[in-house]
Amino acid sequence: MHRSLFRLLHTMPLPTPAPIGPASQIRPVVLSRIGQPTKLVSPIKDQNITGLEKSKQLAAWTAVDNHVKPEHRIIGIGSGSTVPYVVERIVQLGAEANQARVFIPTGFQSKELIVSSGLNLGDVDEYPTIDVTLDGADEVDRELNCIKGGGACHLREKVLAEAATTFILVADHRKNVEFLGTSWTPGIPIEVVPFAYAKVLQNLHHILGSPQATLRMAVKKAGPVVTDNGNFVIDAPFDPEVMKKPYTIMAQIKMLTGVVEVGVFCHMAQAAYFGNEDGSVTVKWRDGRVEKVDAPKP
Repeated sequence: MHRSLFRLLHTMPLPTPAPIGPASQIRPVVLSRIGQPTKLVSPIKDQNITGLEKSKQLAAWTAVDNHVKPEHRIIGIGSGSTVPYVVERIVQLGAEANQARVFIPTGFQSKELIVSSGLNLGDVDEYPTIDVTLDGADEVDRELNCIKGGGACHLREKVLAEAATTFILVADHRKNVEFLGTSWTPGIPIEVVPFAYAKVLQNLHHILGSPQATLRMAVKKAGPVVTDNGNFVIDAPFDPEVMKKPYTIMAQIKMLTGVVEVGVFCHMAQAAYFGNEDGSVTVKWRDGRVEKVDAPKP
């Protein structure tokens, strides 16, 4: 059985990734509290941030300024340490600019940020077409493929990324790498149904070449990490040569029965914003352009 599955996964032709197509027409927002001015509250209480945090903030602010347009009404909010600065900048746009907008979270953290900031909370099943999604990343390669799932939100993050007309990454300079797997050493996050986790681990160990793949265990509870969807997470490290072809290994993992989603995002991001140690921001675009935004003068 192992040999036949091995042959299937390693000889099957991989589908060509489809480009992000034009979004379908966005359904009009039904006014309830939406459309009514409300008091907005910044999620960042301490304004005396320095160093790396300051560069994360500048990266997030620059991303919002460049990609959250006045006409945008449905906005996806991702997860990670840079996302509070994304919400901070959106709040700074003011109550009038945000009163007709709906914000879709990828998980508990972003939901709390949206609600506590006074922004309008929505759900992707009600708003399946999103104008722009801004999200963090655990690692981003030279082609803007990325690893996500360190926070075990990658299923919902990928749904919001695919639903968005524009998908933007915001991270610090440590996540900016040539190839995936360079600095993010735990491996590819894989969400699996609990019933199948042992079988998937065996497949990863003996068929796909990740002998160190392990079930992610919780830190402050006994037992494994459980996602917002009630599933388990496996972390599967692979050799550097395998990680140089992220779409291939992502597709092979996704074919394993019991796998819900794989924390490798390929051919999805339009741009990535990285906060640097000197306070500047590096912007990498899908077409290969690289720009630098200098740190603001004191």
